[in-house]
Amino acid sequence: MTPQEEHAHWRNRFILMNLVGIAGTVVVLLALALWQSDLIVEGGSILGLPIALAGLIVSFFGPKWMARRWRTPPES
Repeated sequence: MTPQEEHAHWRNRFILMNLVGIAGTVVVLLALALWQSDLIVEGGSILGLPIALAGLIVSFFGPKWMARRWRTPPES
């Protein structure tokens, strides 16, 4: 791999990690809107709570999991 390709590879991974965090946050916001307001369902829905918790877990731990999975092993 050339240095430019390697740089692009790691840049794309960095962007993907940030997009996972942003997507998790968007899921949390939409789930809270589902749970607490009449925007999506009249009277709200309890389904918003587990969806919000799942989005919160993805938002916090998704990028960490991806970074750990993509970590290069130390040179021996």
